[in-house]
Amino acid sequence: MSPRPYFLCLAVAGLLIAASGPLAVVNPIISDSEGGAALSPTLNHVPGETLFFSFLVDGYHASSADKVHLAYKAQVTDPQGVPIIEPVTAEIEETLAPEDKAWKPRAHFEILIPPLAGSGTYKIAISLTDEIAKASATKEVTFQVRGQRVDPSDTLVIRNFGFYRSDEDAQPLVKAVYHPGSSVWARFDIIGFKYGEGNAIDVSYGVTLLAPGGKVLWSQADAASDKSQSFYPKRYVPGAMSLNLQPNIRPGEYTMVVTARDQIGNQTCESREVFRIE
Repeated sequence: MSPRPYFLCLAVAGLLIAASGPLAVVNPIISDSEGGAALSPTLNHVPGETLFFSFLVDGYHASSADKVHLAYKAQVTDPQGVPIIEPVTAEIEETLAPEDKAWKPRAHFEILIPPLAGSGTYKIAISLTDEIAKASATKEVTFQVRGQRVDPSDTLVIRNFGFYRSDEDAQPLVKAVYHPGSSVWARFDIIGFKYGEGNAIDVSYGVTLLAPGGKVLWSQADAASDKSQSFYPKRYVPGAMSLNLQPNIRPGEYTMVVTARDQIGNQTCESREVFRIE
């Protein structure tokens, strides 16, 4: 979703308005709806959530013709300083009426937290300019995000592998034990791949099931792939798969082999995970 900047203002004519103080960004608000109440600064937001940000402008000047000309730029960055959305810019040129002495322009825009955003403190940096008074002001506002932990890597690697009882389970099994006729579910994350132009990625993975003696029981070389581009670099690629066990499958230790490939970085890695059938 592209950010949509706005400057809401009242228009008209007639009076020179002097600033009541220095130019300033005041009353910044992060809400979960347009025009909604301010959320607690300690609240943990989640990846994929849309935030609604707004602020007021105080201390601006009007010209002798009662003209107001303001402009701002806002940059939203992750804990490493990487922008998560394109810079938001807007300006206002309006004529004020005598009754507008106490009026404060309001700016607002939306912030989409990336779907795979990491945990930490995110920052909204605002640069405000009064073109009439040739004055400027800045303001920083922070918010917290709690995302999936996937430790970074300089090379391609599979992390957070876990076996699950079903696709709805939040936590992996402490002991990966299944019974004949049941379903094996697994989830994992791929990280350490390289980026192409425009934060392009080209990551895929395959899955192989080995019997207790090492015989290949099932294999899918191209189980899934992610070939995409995005403004914010995709931090990791989540993977998932399931197997339906035959009712007559023999008990023992079976091995699931996941092979990940990074076409842009020309990398390959493998993870071997064991589960039991009893």
